[in-house]
Amino acid sequence: MSGFVTKPEPVQVPGLVHLHTGKVRDLYRAESGDLVMVASDRTSAFDWVLPNEIPDKGRVLTQLSLWWFERIADILPNHVISTEVPTGAPADWKGRTLVCRSLEMIPVECVARGYLAGSGLEEYRGDRTVCGIALPEGLENSSELPAPIYTPALKAEVGEHDENVSYEETARRVGAELAATLRRTTLDVYARARDIARERGIILADTKFEFGLLDGELVIADEVLTPDSSRFWPADEWQPGRSQPSFDKQIIRDWLASPASGWDRASELPPPALPAEIIERTRARYIEVYERLTGTDWV
Repeated sequence: MSGFVTKPEPVQVPGLVHLHTGKVRDLYRAESGDLVMVASDRTSAFDWVLPNEIPDKGRVLTQLSLWWFERIADILPNHVISTEVPTGAPADWKGRTLVCRSLEMIPVECVARGYLAGSGLEEYRGDRTVCGIALPEGLENSSELPAPIYTPALKAEVGEHDENVSYEETARRVGAELAATLRRTTLDVYARARDIARERGIILADTKFEFGLLDGELVIADEVLTPDSSRFWPADEWQPGRSQPSFDKQIIRDWLASPASGWDRASELPPPALPAEIIERTRARYIEVYERLTGTDWV
């Protein structure tokens, strides 16, 4: 069992129709037909949306996405129209709200991997492949791959795992031409972001993107290159053969998996509330990666 420990009630705003409550984001439709995406401070781990929020997390995700959108704009357009908070919305929406074009979303999570980690590492240990892509012998936890690879997935509902699928399966679902475009664009954006992050002393181990179509043109959507959608590692601490310290909610996962939490992941019970220290350390990690990438102080 998994999902929300306590599912929040959507905020009601005049002129907006609530469409969906996700792990982090709430989605609305405006009278114009545009979408309004609001990044909350919710956080998830082990397929549970936890009872505690991480202060400023939603703003960090939003502002970092906007920063990255600018740096990949020559590769493809994004879905953002404005960051203006709709009339009548809570003041807390400032800095975490995107007014976006409504796209025909492509039902594929587009994942680029430059290093061996996560579900890719688990599969490699079994048969030396990642999503059916053969890799050489001798790689270990956090090894850099000979070249970045594209490993698509199908997006799951809240509380479920995304499902890794083969490239051929995506071609069957969306057509060979679009599948090829998704692969090429995913790897192009990853390469750009990897090089930018590297200049700032950060390894972009892997990341995932979502794309949609607008009048037949490919558009990147949702969040992009944030600590929630990517693995960022400090380059000066990178050491293959072990898990890396990461700029994300790994602090939360480690605490939940430790005896200190008193929680049995295999049980059907929801995870416990997070201690104040874990919340603050996680917040600090999100802010640190924002500041290191953008070169600006968080305010």
